Amino acid sequence: MNKRNTILLLSMIVLLCAAFTASLLLGRTPITWGTLVKAFTDYDASNVEQLIVRTERLSRAVIALAVGACLALAGTLMQTMSRNPLASPDVFGVSSGAILMVVLAILVNPATPLLLLSLYAVGGAIIAAAIVYALGSLGRDGLTPVKLVLAGSAITALFASCTQAVLVMNEAGLQDVLFWLAGSISGRSLDNVLPLLPFIGAAALAALSMGRALNLLSTGEDVARGLGQRTGLVKLLLGALIVILAGGSVAIVGAVGFIGLFVPHMARGLAGNDYRWVLPFSALLGAALLLLSDVAARLLISPSEIPIGVMTAAVGVPFFIHVARKGGAWK
Repeated sequence: MNKRNTILLLSMIVLLCAAFTASLLLGRTPITWGTLVKAFTDYDASNVEQLIVRTERLSRAVIALAVGACLALAGTLMQTMSRNPLASPDVFGVSSGAILMVVLAILVNPATPLLLLSLYAVGGAIIAAAIVYALGSLGRDGLTPVKLVLAGSAITALFASCTQAVLVMNEAGLQDVLFWLAGSISGRSLDNVLPLLPFIGAAALAALSMGRALNLLSTGEDVARGLGQRTGLVKLLLGALIVILAGGSVAIVGAVGFIGLFVPHMARGLAGNDYRWVLPFSALLGAALLLLSDVAARLLISPSEIPIGVMTAAVGVPFFIHVARKGGAWK
């Protein structure tokens, strides 16, 4: 066992716990430690602060933790499978495809249950991923990292334009979908999200178990096949996990970008190239960063709130430019 990585992993678990606690304590209404403890040990529904902790803050913290981990895992799987450091659900159009389908579903029926919305989101993610893969494979040299980025950027722009066109034709439904367009955790009840959590939780656990397979795949397809790996089947499974993780996340919080782009790089920088470590590092870092982003979104212009998608983009865009300037090639 790698002693250094074990210590780092434990440190990140502590960081995640601290971020989760900060999410419960900080916001428009400050919560004391005593109130926080009583909210779980001696709950009084007539106490406003305890009610905020149990009904609002806890829901936001759990959702941010789950979505952050899922997006980071999806990005790690995408970057490894495509051998492209710029790969992530939002860059490759997967998130925009999911958002378009969610918007269409909500405009047709604003009362669509979240579990059904997640199916629409996964369907949109699959369509986007298939189109990007097909476009990126055109030409003599086949699939390349550069063509994947170009195809993903084009499909992202196309689906974003389609989403805007749909909203222009139905301005009355704009308020119903602003939540998903901006990316936000506020206003989500844990009761509404709970039916979806087992599915994305199972996908996350399956992704965490793919470390050995990703280690083989990262050596190159020819080498992996020579060592007995069925690379086609592995890629199909990775693709399925990516669309479930990304589509489910979009159905819950909307357009939260760049977590899947820069967190895998941070995880590899800390853990090295062994994906048995990189995957749990990515999940923990993604969860902690989205929790901290949500806290910052509440505090920066309090009592108003910044959409969490804006907070993650503020960090992600400079990182995207940095990686692109390095050449955008897999290292």
